[in-house]
Amino acid sequence: MAIGPRLDLRQSQSLVMTPQLQQAIKLLALSNLEVESFIAEELERNPLLDAGSDERGDAAPEGDDAGGDDSGENGGENGGEAPEPETADRLLERGTADSDAPLDVDYGAETFHHDSPADAAAPGMDGALGLGGGSGTGGDGEGIDFDSFAADALSLHDHLLAQAGTAFAAPDLTIAGHLIDQIDEAGYLDADLLDMAARLGVPLARIERVLAVVQSFDPTGVGARSLGECLALQAREVDRYDPAMARLLDNLDLLAAGRINRLKRMCGVDDEDMADMIRELRGYDPKPGLRFGGERSPAVTPDLFVARRGAGWAIEINAATLPRLLVNRGYYVELQAGSPDKAAKTWLSECLASANWLVRALDQRQRTIVKVASEIVKQQEAFFLHGVAHLRPLTLRTVAEAIGMHESTVSRVTSNKYLSCARGLFELKYFFTSAIQAADGGESVSAEAVKSAIRALIAAEDHDAILSDDTLVDLLRERGFDIARRTVAKYREAMGIGSSVQRRRQKALDMHAA
Repeated sequence: MAIGPRLDLRQSQSLVMTPQLQQAIKLLALSNLEVESFIAEELERNPLLDAGSDERGDAAPEGDDAGGDDSGENGGENGGEAPEPETADRLLERGTADSDAPLDVDYGAETFHHDSPADAAAPGMDGALGLGGGSGTGGDGEGIDFDSFAADALSLHDHLLAQAGTAFAAPDLTIAGHLIDQIDEAGYLDADLLDMAARLGVPLARIERVLAVVQSFDPTGVGARSLGECLALQAREVDRYDPAMARLLDNLDLLAAGRINRLKRMCGVDDEDMADMIRELRGYDPKPGLRFGGERSPAVTPDLFVARRGAGWAIEINAATLPRLLVNRGYYVELQAGSPDKAAKTWLSECLASANWLVRALDQRQRTIVKVASEIVKQQEAFFLHGVAHLRPLTLRTVAEAIGMHESTVSRVTSNKYLSCARGLFELKYFFTSAIQAADGGESVSAEAVKSAIRALIAAEDHDAILSDDTLVDLLRERGFDIARRTVAKYREAMGIGSSVQRRRQKALDMHAA
């Protein structure tokens, strides 16, 4: 067969996504704080965007705003049905733009499904639940930032350097600085002294002499190279480091294993002295460096608020973290009239189109989030009323089918977002749990409910009757949970709870020290 060039015409179908549609999908996966940063960048880039207040100005055309007072899915009392909000799915279905280059996207691709940057309503709405939503919390959304009044905590590194400056002269101060640089946040020295001596070109004895002074710094126990050395430094501080205590600290592994009788023989003490020594150790700090804060951990800011309103629930977007975005058409008209340059007018038109799309995308994002959250509250109403024991099994597909969206859209909405309610602060992903079959063949229960039951049973166990995993299985079946022993062990380990042997050993140590 001869090989030669040939021209063929083929017809195929593909999903087309414009850059604006990609932006709308990206906004869904962002948290409110990330959206706030995104909006700040857009305000710097686009001169036609303004961060307005709650009061409408002349510069904002009707309907061209998105922010704090979005009405969400209001209905019922409004006297008529609100227009159906444009969701990401509907935008995808009819998304066309003549000025944008189409992009082929595989909607079933893994990267498309998981592109997260991480992974007052009136009762009577939405049936008996009265699910309503809004993005406003009332007022101007501003509050006192009490965190701003707190000074940055002194770091352990700075605290030790300050003490070293008064304790050492210039040559030894350099060695002390290298040692302090190798002390971790818990206060332990993670360095090879012999290697450090070779690098600095000083005798090892000098390094050890400087380290001995560093170990006398506040907090007591800092600069230790092991747990035993850390506790020994603290014991010397209170004049409790006798030969018996030294042997105990040299054999902490036996203490952890609960071999009290062997330790008594090694230390040459009786029951009373051993109990007193263990009690003394419990008063020491195994991680003295953690007393110094360093950088404060930021508090989690909720993206949604859920509150009981009469017979239903109110779901609101946290408007305090979302500035009101307006399109300044007056400024656009002024610039268009004063600029004869065709390229400048084209750029202004593009800025106007980009601003209008961003405002609509933000409004659609808020409506979509409220719609998904409303369905979650509807599905998990028993949890909000009665607690974690009543959490139901729930999947992304269940919510997606109930609200008429794609499963990937629900996944993006629930990624990296937090919900605040009367029971606390929860990630939206928390409400999606696997199902555990009921022992009586009834309705399945949530894995979180099973974990809560395991935690309660272990917390109530007596020190003379430690519950094994097999016993936990029997007790859970009495409560209606059909669960295997390996599943109990997996859940127990996931919650950081030790085995029955470990718990029995710990309770024995607690009783001995008491």
